[in-house]
Amino acid sequence: MIHPLIQTRIASHLYVVTLLHEQEDLLERCQQMADALLKAFQTGKKVLFCGNGGSAADAQHLAAELSGRYYFDRPPLYAEALHVNTSYLTAVSNDYGYAEIYARLLRAMGTPGDVLVALSTSGNSENVLKAIAAAREQGMIVIGMTGMDGGKMAQLCDVLINIPSKDTPRIQECHMLLGHIVCEIVEQTLFKKP
Repeated sequence: MIHPLIQTRIASHLYVVTLLHEQEDLLERCQQMADALLKAFQTGKKVLFCGNGGSAADAQHLAAELSGRYYFDRPPLYAEALHVNTSYLTAVSNDYGYAEIYARLLRAMGTPGDVLVALSTSGNSENVLKAIAAAREQGMIVIGMTGMDGGKMAQLCDVLINIPSKDTPRIQECHMLLGHIVCEIVEQTLFKKP
């Protein structure tokens, strides 16, 4: 017998994706995200990602699609998730507090014209908010990927991708859907498939 959660959760996913599909302003912001990444890569800049938990996994996944490959072989792009150095994370968390882990790294790595893609389903993660502030200090473009109302991030980002849901798993699923689409746009635009 099929557990009822299987069909219920698939239905929830489809509902949120349908809402997403119908929000033209949000889809326009998805295009703005793609345009920001394209401009960064076309001008020799980098794209950095940050998030916590599942959002950290999504950040790392999207960075890998850009720095590795998506649909076809092509030159790598400078994209990195900021949490991948565990020695750095544990040292800075211990010495300065967990809220500083991304901000401190952005002060070292960020340059004007780089892009920060900040993921937080609530929009209120302290370390992500501090990362956004540090990115702004460095002259970076900030793209926020979050949920329904965007939380505190809503007023701090150049482009806000706020998924029309308050359900964390559905938000993360849609972050990956739109993130994959952006990766495909970037790859198709920068590199014509041979």
